[in-house]
Amino acid sequence: MQNSKAAAAKKQKLKGCSALCCSCRLSVSSSSEEAESSSSIRYPTISSLTHAMVQERLDKMIREREEAKNEEMRRRRRRAERDEKTKFIVMIAMEKSSYDPREDFRESIEQMIIANRICDPKDLRRLLNYYVSMNAEEYRGVILEVFHQVCTAFFLSCKQPSSHQV
Repeated sequence: MQNSKAAAAKKQKLKGCSALCCSCRLSVSSSSEEAESSSSIRYPTISSLTHAMVQERLDKMIREREEAKNEEMRRRRRRAERDEKTKFIVMIAMEKSSYDPREDFRESIEQMIIANRICDPKDLRRLLNYYVSMNAEEYRGVILEVFHQVCTAFFLSCKQPSSHQV
């Protein structure tokens, strides 16, 4: 009975832990060498060293996975914050014949800037790209000139100090 308990304890010790890393135990020594090395406190067995290395690798993999998950969460938060700042402008193009396209473009651009409170350069560029893409090539020069004039009137006049101050 004692021998069977001792054999079971020895078998459990040789088996290692029940974790995934020890299910396939590698042994490079004979059983007599292993018995000698297991009795030595100064020199750990190869299996215990292997076990420690595998455990360390598993811990590292878990840490890396957690770090990657945390980084992905940070990216999502940044993207969500950036999306909150982005304005979505709904524009409907309509065909119109005009005697004065320059004035019509001016009124339309001014209305879009005021109604949507556009002041960010990125949003202004989107608006300009929209006007250019939705109109015929013959009007591109007019659109660019009018857009420049409107933006200059709205944004540069506010920033320049008046020279008529007393």
